[in-house]
Amino acid sequence: MTERLIHISIPDQRLTLLAGETPLAVYPVSTARNGPGERRGSGCTPRGWHRIRIKIGAGLPLDTVFVGRRPTGELYGPELAARQPERDWILTRILWLTGLEPGRNRGGDCDTLRRFIYIHGCPDPAPTGVPLSHGCIRMRNRDLLALFEQVAAGDRVFIAD
Repeated sequence: MTERLIHISIPDQRLTLLAGETPLAVYPVSTARNGPGERRGSGCTPRGWHRIRIKIGAGLPLDTVFVGRRPTGELYGPELAARQPERDWILTRILWLTGLEPGRNRGGDCDTLRRFIYIHGCPDPAPTGVPLSHGCIRMRNRDLLALFEQVAAGDRVFIAD
């Protein structure tokens, strides 16, 4: 099987899943409101080469709410959203990323894994195609489900600006 590669374009707010050079799927995303950057506490989306460290949430229902990478037992919906309007929702699945470039996105105060940078679901009414996240890559939940089924831990991710 050809290795899967996820290419994320910050300027285009687009994620492309590739098998070798062949595009398999293209999805709109939302990267960081603060733009690209690697420093801890910056609220920026890290650039460069990464790998999927771990896949979280297999088999859980659509709209499962996560806190600290663990399902809370809640499902996102209008009532829950109204009670917590400012919450940064992490929904459905998590692809936790680890950097591959020491000094750029791995180690020290630029470590993607220690910054808890994920590809994750967000509320469906939330816009995609515009930068609004706190550093992660947000996707629509059904798009994330489709992507989650096609990738594996260890697959490479390139985040370009």
